[in-house]
Amino acid sequence: MRTRYSVPLGLAAGAAAAGAVTLGYAAGWEARSFRLRRVTVPVLPPGAHPLRVLQVSDIHMVCGQRKKQRWLQSLAGLRPDLVINTGDNLSDSDGVPELLDSLGPLMEFPGAYVFGSNDYYAPQLRNPAKYLLERVSGRHGLNGNKAATGVPRNPWWLIRDAFDDAGWVDLTNTRGRVKTAGLEIALTGLDDPHIKRDRYAEVSGGPERDADLSLAVVHAPYLRVLDAFTADEYPLILAGHTHGGQVCIPFYGALVTNCDIDTRRVKGLSHHEADGRRSYLHVSAGCGTNRYTPVRLACPPEATLLTLTERPA
Repeated sequence: MRTRYSVPLGLAAGAAAAGAVTLGYAAGWEARSFRLRRVTVPVLPPGAHPLRVLQVSDIHMVCGQRKKQRWLQSLAGLRPDLVINTGDNLSDSDGVPELLDSLGPLMEFPGAYVFGSNDYYAPQLRNPAKYLLERVSGRHGLNGNKAATGVPRNPWWLIRDAFDDAGWVDLTNTRGRVKTAGLEIALTGLDDPHIKRDRYAEVSGGPERDADLSLAVVHAPYLRVLDAFTADEYPLILAGHTHGGQVCIPFYGALVTNCDIDTRRVKGLSHHEADGRRSYLHVSAGCGTNRYTPVRLACPPEATLLTLTERPA
């Protein structure tokens, strides 16, 4: 005789109610609960005054996100010395005007940028469970998966032109310089490794020794990129892409990173080591989500104000 099991009706109803409350919190409250993370990184030459770098990432702008727009505009009140945008600005092909309106006050400050896959391509509906499956199988983005075909394009060139007109430095597989707060900052950037647009050979060679500081900038923190920057002795690497895991387990952390970096370094300041060398790595959890998964749990949206200070002698 086959034994049959059933879930008590009250227990099932309670679980459903708890799930609905959690989803409501994640989508209705936490995804719109914007924060500013503050970190200090000792990478400047001895005697240099602190440098304030504001990193914004993974905005994923969708038309009508008024609270996000107002919050981004308010960040100009920090009066940063330098703004670094690490990509994925859009999640709506019609969102460029609202994106540029949101970033307009920040574009009054010196800045630089790289793009992510969501700047180039429109988002698509995707089963969130695939992120877990890709984590287990070791496949991430096009790194092991087949190239996507027939994906609608975003008008990324409109963003590029606006950033360029504001004087922000385009770091798409190239180098650039910014002079701010009395310091000469050399910047080396890559296009998005998540869709295999990175070309490290075009920017290799390491920091520029006649600059006061050299920074490395990339959207997605794939290990091949972090290894290359670190081996070339960049003191600080800035990245985004991971959303900090986006949906995390309280008191445990992220389950996925959407790339091959480990979950322990999915957001915030850490170190990366390669070839016996060590670099600081800062991964922004970003301030948006894909429009089809507009939830965050135990991982509020953020921007980061990095105060760079003099390094130990």
